[in-house]
Amino acid sequence: MKKVTSVFWISLFISIVFVIWGALAPQNLGDVSSGIQSFLTDKFGWLYILAVSVFLIYSIYLIFSPYGKMKLGKQDDQPEYNRLTWFAMLFSAGMGIGIIFWGAAEPLVHFSSPPEAEPETVEAATKALRYSVFHWGLQTWGIYTVIALAIAYFKFRRGVPGVISATFQPLLGDKVNGVIGKLIDILAVFATIFGVATSLGLGASQIGGGLAFITDIENTMTTKFIIILIVTVLFMISAWSGVSRGIKYLSNTNIILAVALLLLTIVIGPTGYIFETFLSTTLSYLKHLPQDSFRVAPLDSEYSQWNKDWTIFYWAWFIAWSPFVGTFIARVSKGRTIREFVVGVLFIPTLFCMVWFAVFGGGSLFQELQGINTGLTELAQEEAMFGMFSSLPFGTMATILAVFLIGTFFITSADSATFVLGMQTTNGSLNPPNAVKLSWGVIQAATASVLLASGGLGALQTASIVSAFPFLFILLIMIVSLNKALKEDFQKQNY
Repeated sequence: MKKVTSVFWISLFISIVFVIWGALAPQNLGDVSSGIQSFLTDKFGWLYILAVSVFLIYSIYLIFSPYGKMKLGKQDDQPEYNRLTWFAMLFSAGMGIGIIFWGAAEPLVHFSSPPEAEPETVEAATKALRYSVFHWGLQTWGIYTVIALAIAYFKFRRGVPGVISATFQPLLGDKVNGVIGKLIDILAVFATIFGVATSLGLGASQIGGGLAFITDIENTMTTKFIIILIVTVLFMISAWSGVSRGIKYLSNTNIILAVALLLLTIVIGPTGYIFETFLSTTLSYLKHLPQDSFRVAPLDSEYSQWNKDWTIFYWAWFIAWSPFVGTFIARVSKGRTIREFVVGVLFIPTLFCMVWFAVFGGGSLFQELQGINTGLTELAQEEAMFGMFSSLPFGTMATILAVFLIGTFFITSADSATFVLGMQTTNGSLNPPNAVKLSWGVIQAATASVLLASGGLGALQTASIVSAFPFLFILLIMIVSLNKALKEDFQKQNY
């Protein structure tokens, strides 16, 4: 534990206090968190929407800017991982459990309760898929691109510690080593804890839902706690083995299982409809992207509430995830050019998400529209995918495969997060002590458990929105700092 900093001890103490609060007074925790969430979404919902659009615009600018040829490292540095493994690792960290949970569930929710169409109509189905892709597409990966690029650039190009505060060196100078820098890193730690806890809670709920479909085990709160306990032990074993073994192998396994589940569902599902849905949804998404990116509709109360419940929640969740995802992607991206990095992080996962929603969202909507399985919209959100499988041949096989996939994503996300939290609390060490990683593993599992106990999925959403708000400002200022560094180094190198 010699490598730990004061950021570790302060963050650990506050985290333990939070867990104790949730364990002793879950209702009070839920009430306080909900009150803060309502205030933030009512007063600052527009800021989440504007900021996320800024992240995307800046990311696209970097592709075409002169800075694109600069490397994340020295000019002769080569990537540590091949492109397939790199993609598998960044996708596992950036999406993981979330896209599996919402792949069928989100389109079904928008289909049954659309903000701008008659429920359960063809128009509602079309818009449901567009909204889903919008929430998991370019905007999401724009957030991750900005923070991951900043951390990787300062770490590998300028040789500073791989912590969030170090990316502010061009603006703050030596102050990054003082109180301001520590405050930035502590905020990053808490955003990571709550962002990951949201995903762990979703994963436990969906694994429980899958087990309920194929066994007699009920998806109770006790079941979810047991699942969290079992997976915690597994991801701690993986965390002990390090990035180049545990996380690397699990990430590759995730991609293999995800592609296998995709292909199986395409074959046993409505194949033609899925491909047609992919093409039409992609066109609709790109056509409406500028409008959807900035729309707040303050005079449309129905759309405004939907926007708070979905778009603003997602942007807050992904901002909360970003310190974790950004640090992890940065860790595995040394040696790539800025242009290659941005294109890879921004577009490849977005394309995968489009395919995912066409297969699982499109497949579930097809069953509803054709009257094959009209009860899907009545299922709990964590059971939507398994409900769709129940009406397909080899559906039990698909359900078992999906449960395994959720489990491996669960382990990978938690494993990656323990590594990142270890990095952020040991002054950017690329190999944080196992004791530090295991400490954060326990905190993550405990946080997910108390949030589930204090309000279920709603509490998970509330925690993300609250924890993301202060970090939103950090990301915006980070763009200014990164751009200043790029300009300085570009001029020095005479590109």
